[in-house]
Amino acid sequence: MPLDDDDEQPPASPAETLRLIRQQQAEAARQLNPDPRLVYWPWGIAWLVGFGLFFLRFGPDDRVFVNLPEWLPLTALFVLLGAAGILSAITGARSYGQITGDSARRGQWYGVAWLLGFVSYGIILGRVTDQQPDDLARLLWAAAAVGLTGVLHVAGGAIWLDRNLFRLGIWLSAINIVGVYAGPGWHALIVALAGGGGMLIGGTIAWLNRRDRP
Repeated sequence: MPLDDDDEQPPASPAETLRLIRQQQAEAARQLNPDPRLVYWPWGIAWLVGFGLFFLRFGPDDRVFVNLPEWLPLTALFVLLGAAGILSAITGARSYGQITGDSARRGQWYGVAWLLGFVSYGIILGRVTDQQPDDLARLLWAAAAVGLTGVLHVAGGAIWLDRNLFRLGIWLSAINIVGVYAGPGWHALIVALAGGGGMLIGGTIAWLNRRDRP
């Protein structure tokens, strides 16, 4: 029976066959790799706003730029980080939900590493920061969280050979060290602008590269 639909006709040449294969591979890659904006932007916004509020309320030398309630910066940061985590989990589940085997296992174990890392972080710092002055306690909480995040990003980049993730982890680790040496107040500003802003820029660049990729 003859085929009336041109889409059902076999490829006209080996070159056309190769083009179709590459097109299907590119489409599969787009479906399996989540939109970089959904990966980077929620965390970038959380860091930019959350740590920005810390700087405005607890500036260098305990300077108050905006007289916010003391509980607001930490609450806002935790809420924003929680929302970013939920969105990232949903994005990852939609992209990698059909993947099985070693790749799926790596993703699961990597998620466990994040969970254990931050549970340990909260328990350990909760035991030691009560004995520190308020400004140093806030610096310790913030620096430890950023440091752990940077290391986990480096590990994720190494696991999946993702250069963008690896470079982001190195960048976060570097600005965290700079912020710690700068001191309380300045650390929050550096992390907000260079960390949160860096994630927003990194997500935009990754999205543009993905969009322009044939």
